[in-house]
Amino acid sequence: MTPDPGAVPADVPRAQGGGPTGLFVSFEGGDGVGKSTQVALLGHHLAARGREVVVTREPGGTPLGLELRQAILHGEDLDPRTEALLYAADRAHHVASLVRPALERGAVVLTDRYLDSSVAYQGTGRGLGADEVERLSLWAARGLLPHVTVLLDLDPAVGLARLTGDPDRLESAGADFHRRTRDAFLARAAQDPDRWLVLDASQPAEDLAAQVRARLAPLLEGDA
Repeated sequence: MTPDPGAVPADVPRAQGGGPTGLFVSFEGGDGVGKSTQVALLGHHLAARGREVVVTREPGGTPLGLELRQAILHGEDLDPRTEALLYAADRAHHVASLVRPALERGAVVLTDRYLDSSVAYQGTGRGLGADEVERLSLWAARGLLPHVTVLLDLDPAVGLARLTGDPDRLESAGADFHRRTRDAFLARAAQDPDRWLVLDASQPAEDLAAQVRARLAPLLEGDA
């Protein structure tokens, strides 16, 4: 049976009193919506208040992940199943070697993309099936889901127009592909509002950052 996508990860270690020792936050959305900016703003905010913050991304959060990122986004053409499996391999290594150890020692982990991107991009965008890709991703991550997922929602045409440099394989996948992935993100968020925070990414970056901080504040009560 597929785990409940909205459940707080059962295997994240718990501190005395029942609270999680760490906090796992993912940022999702299309290309060019400002995920990296929001990750950086939140990371600086939390670090200034005494929290250990681990900032990472998928793919590419580890040395092996950087190699996989190059292969997936800038290498030779891949069929959809190979692409999905490479993302899953990156995720398995990323969680085992970086994310889970950081959570176990009480850090806040902020990731630019996580398994919801695979479900949207490979499951829906590439047509592999959202349920199949979700099962693969959950298996790779041993069921680990973020406590909060921030979706920065924006018209794909606007987001792609913000990008500079040569587009990677996913950025150049076409307008229909990007519309499907946006719809997939919004559908997942609507099904699980306890985990997701959906924000209009056309707002100024500081306004978005304030809304993210407000959402996380109850989970960080009592922190330095």
